[in-house]
Amino acid sequence: MDAKRRLLDAEIEALEEAVDLEARFGRWKPEALVELSIRRFAGGVAAVSSFGADSAVLLNMIAGIDRSLPVLFLDTGKHFGETLDYRDRLIEDLGLTNLRIVRPLESALARGDPDGSLHGRDPDACCAIRKVEPMARAVGPYRAWFTGRKRFQSDTRRALPVFEAVGPRIRINPLAAWGTAELAGYMRSHDLRENPLVAYGYL
Repeated sequence: MDAKRRLLDAEIEALEEAVDLEARFGRWKPEALVELSIRRFAGGVAAVSSFGADSAVLLNMIAGIDRSLPVLFLDTGKHFGETLDYRDRLIEDLGLTNLRIVRPLESALARGDPDGSLHGRDPDACCAIRKVEPMARAVGPYRAWFTGRKRFQSDTRRALPVFEAVGPRIRINPLAAWGTAELAGYMRSHDLRENPLVAYGYL
């Protein structure tokens, strides 16, 4: 069997698994979804976090189950210093022990964005170098990964499932059904550290 056929079979298998998981567990509460997924994909699941406004919610749920779960942070080289500081403080708060920082390839930056100004000329090309390729590389070793995406965030996410197939892998969105009230309530009830940029209007 050639590589292309194996990849196609893996993608079909992931799609079938995502549909099955969504039908059986898609309405579960976020904490239960996180626990189920960590157990189901044991050793083959990570979390992707931007350490943005409400990232602490999902990370706190994960920390309550497995503090050694890999947490992938994409350092594009364009983050505010406040976010980088917040990342380190939140990791310490929650006792997470496996932060993995992913960066763009130096060779790609040298070739496509040597002076760091590509985002102003060609945002899509900039994203390809600083986001798309590094993130694909980051999740490559895993069968599944968590995100903090939610349905209320945009029109394109209104029908966002909890479990979705992305190529041969499963993307898990435990907070898909939550809105701002649930997120704020969870942050308050667990006394979670807030990204300082929120106070400056960065939502």
